[in-house]
Amino acid sequence: MEIDTKGKEMTENQGASMPNAVNPKELKDAKTLFVEDLKPGMRFRSYFIAKSIEVKQDKNGKDYLAAILGDMTGDISAKFWGITDEDKERFSVIQAGSSVKVEAQVQEYNHQNQLVLDKLRLTEIEDNIDMSLLIKAAPEDAKEMYDFIVAKANAMEDEELKKIALTLMERNYDKLQYYPAAAKNHHAERSGLLWHMKRMLMSGEALCGVYTFLNKDLVLTGVIVHDMEKLNEIDAERTGLATGYSKKGQLLGHIVQGVSEMGKLCDELGVSEEKALLLEHMILSHHYQPEFGSPKRPMFPEAEILHYLDIMDARMYDMEEAVQGVEEGGFSERVWTLDNRRIYKPMI
Repeated sequence: MEIDTKGKEMTENQGASMPNAVNPKELKDAKTLFVEDLKPGMRFRSYFIAKSIEVKQDKNGKDYLAAILGDMTGDISAKFWGITDEDKERFSVIQAGSSVKVEAQVQEYNHQNQLVLDKLRLTEIEDNIDMSLLIKAAPEDAKEMYDFIVAKANAMEDEELKKIALTLMERNYDKLQYYPAAAKNHHAERSGLLWHMKRMLMSGEALCGVYTFLNKDLVLTGVIVHDMEKLNEIDAERTGLATGYSKKGQLLGHIVQGVSEMGKLCDELGVSEEKALLLEHMILSHHYQPEFGSPKRPMFPEAEILHYLDIMDARMYDMEEAVQGVEEGGFSERVWTLDNRRIYKPMI
């Protein structure tokens, strides 16, 4: 057991392969070091949010702790090797959503950075941590994004589609302020669902100006409703951290939930059978392929464009994230959601 510079007891990783003891004064400043700054070989002390944490066994049957740690700039995998029964009991107080202090070394594994933890504990009041530095959030204010989306709905000429969009926005106001668009991957951040919806609306409106045969109100309504049931598929805290999936989320998923809820809402609001069916199909088909959750592919133009608006925004989000902190002329780590590609940052 060791004591950090604040006198707080921290658990030492006896099984980790770490460099020789380092003077604490030589460690990187805990308040200025973020995930995007981490480089292989770096030894540091800092604070993170535990996105997930669990005990696993290596190929030799020895227990280790596996975690995903994050801050406002991104996430990173972390391992605490060779833990004891005493360690497991001590670590049991750390849950998804806990803020933690670590001392670790950065290693490269399979072309991606990961942390080998040497010390780990919960943060305490005396640490005086600015939690906003640990929470990844959309780059725009949630209320402003919400108002932008509502304004687009209010501008619709089709009264039935307008009623559907506004009703869903108003009924889900509170959750929309903080909910992520995913538990992992694209827009998995505070207010991420609003950010995803806003950029899709902007792109959709622009493309309707190019493909003028599209029904713009139908496209924009599809954007607003297509992922709304993620609010009930994903379990999330007000920090925007997804902690798992609800029972319905695991058994049905947001697409099936969305189709079901859309049918009920259209009956309640007296929406025509045709428009209800169109919106149900748009929700059902927006993932495009059965292996991604859509049993039907899009069968009319507005449904087709909804899929591409969705995938385009997801891909652009992932690419933008990948090159954060990458120098011009350099490549990112491999990105699983982008077919394990390394993304290049052009020198222009």
